[in-house]
Amino acid sequence: MGIMRRIITLFLTILALCMPPVSAYAAEKKPQKTTVNKAKSSKKVTTKKKVVAKKQTKKTTTVAKKNVSSGRIISTIRSNSAVVPANHGVFRDEEGNLQLASSKAMIVNQSSGEVLYAKGTDLTTPIASLTKLMTAMVVLDARLDMDEKLQITRDDIDTLKGTSSRMPIGASLPRAEMLQLALMASENRAASTLGRHYPGGLNAFVAAMNAKALQLGMLHSRFADPTGLNSANVSTAEDLVKMVRAAYQYPEIRHVSTSASYSVPVRGARAAPLHYVNSNVLVRNGDWVIGLSKTGYINEAGRCLVMQAEVAGQPLIIVLLDSFSKNARLGDARRIRKWIESSNSNHHTG
Repeated sequence: MGIMRRIITLFLTILALCMPPVSAYAAEKKPQKTTVNKAKSSKKVTTKKKVVAKKQTKKTTTVAKKNVSSGRIISTIRSNSAVVPANHGVFRDEEGNLQLASSKAMIVNQSSGEVLYAKGTDLTTPIASLTKLMTAMVVLDARLDMDEKLQITRDDIDTLKGTSSRMPIGASLPRAEMLQLALMASENRAASTLGRHYPGGLNAFVAAMNAKALQLGMLHSRFADPTGLNSANVSTAEDLVKMVRAAYQYPEIRHVSTSASYSVPVRGARAAPLHYVNSNVLVRNGDWVIGLSKTGYINEAGRCLVMQAEVAGQPLIIVLLDSFSKNARLGDARRIRKWIESSNSNHHTG
């Protein structure tokens, strides 16, 4: 028995020495598990980064495509809306259409009513000093004393746009001369005092302007003051053709608006009179036969011009709105004349 116990004890001892401890086994297995987890985690992070990167790349590509698309659109718009320089000799495009710098325009044969050219004619826009044609009609319709002297006061100072005037505060002129300066030279203080001296005052005058517009069928026009400085004075090219046609019926307006120049003594008998010239240089040009004229400008309206003129034997009403400069506006008028003369010549030749 003693020998057997020793043999068993020896066997267990040898077995114990050959087997690794449990703690060591656990210690070896734990790092392996961590490594696997780290590998899996690393793989997940890498995959996630790739997905994010892919999304970012896709997003960037989309934005880039949008930018390119916008650039093309802008380029196309600029190309299509390019204006013709005032000194440019070309007045037709490749299809023979009239090219104008004004964004809105209309040409009508005054006798027949035939529309020869139309561009943005139904778009409502500020009309600046073209307003003064309505001012003149309202003054003349009231049959007021044209010899009555009206005085410029501080109420006539432009506090809206801050424009200057050579007409001094305290200057006194007959209503007829105030009308002359308002139409011919676009003198704002003269137009303002005409409105103030209307029966019932300025509010009654503006109401009469809007009533006259409705009477003429100018359904898309609104008037806010007698000067046109307020951008709330709005109309369309179609409505302005109606206004020019109506204003042409007043001999006083035809005469005053086409006078080349006028001088008025406003600083006393000893002082030199103030000399004014027509705001439309074409009136002073012997090449034109103009029966009525009015220019206009404020930032919101751009450069504007309306005329009644005879071109190639045709009495025309010309409306030019929202041109970018004085020269472009005048250039448009010259292009129109060349276009009409050319069309008339081709018609007779054919």
